Amino acid sequence: MPDAFAGEPAPRVSFIGAGPGDPELLTVKASRLIAAADLVLYAGSLVSPAIVALAKPTARVVDSAPLALDETHALMAAAARRGRLVARVHTGDPGLYGAIAEQAALLAADGIPYEVIPGVTSASAAAAAFAVSFTVPEITQTLILTRLAGRTPMPPGEGLADLARHRSAMAVYLSAGDPEGVAAALLDGGYPPETPVALAHRLGWPGEKRLWATIATLAETVRREGIDRQTVFLILPGLGQATVSKLYDPDFAHACRPARTAK
Repeated sequence: MPDAFAGEPAPRVSFIGAGPGDPELLTVKASRLIAAADLVLYAGSLVSPAIVALAKPTARVVDSAPLALDETHALMAAAARRGRLVARVHTGDPGLYGAIAEQAALLAADGIPYEVIPGVTSASAAAAAFAVSFTVPEITQTLILTRLAGRTPMPPGEGLADLARHRSAMAVYLSAGDPEGVAAALLDGGYPPETPVALAHRLGWPGEKRLWATIATLAETVRREGIDRQTVFLILPGLGQATVSKLYDPDFAHACRPARTAK
């Protein structure tokens, strides 16, 4: 059964972060809830079939890709009212470009308890796949998660060029359809053309691609490889410039270790 705070009704609907595609990157809780659900509602264009395959044989499994908001809500509400458990499976992490707010609002209005299970977002999965760190001591200590403006406009001050002026590490989502626009905005924001970019396409899926480029070669690389969706770009200004962390410096004291006395 889904977890609940003491005195609160147990959630009937679980919004589940499925991560980028590899079922082994699911949290233990996410895997358990998918396996227990009576209705598994997922976006077939984004959620890996290997994750949906965790559903029990008796579960109703529905691809939400062709459905509108009112239709997905009707399915979840009907199941919840019959006492069934619902797994609403989203790619990545539900809190990042997950579009769960409007779904949750409808459930709340109908008095249906729900919960949100976090997932591994593609930026984290890509950093692990490339074995890189976003933060580098004395180079960059900030990571910006954002996207290029498209059908969804960006709020004032959040344009890609505006954010690029921080010159920090950046993960650019949902923008592979316009790599020229991404590169132009990054350069306009002040990144050097030779700044490394890691491209992760359909991580955890069959045929995944992991590619290296620079901002100068980003568009050429994307077009050559035929990449147009399900891709995250990691902008890594500190790559290869790591300094020694103070955490393990023997002459740096902290709460768990005194500084080593220099000889």
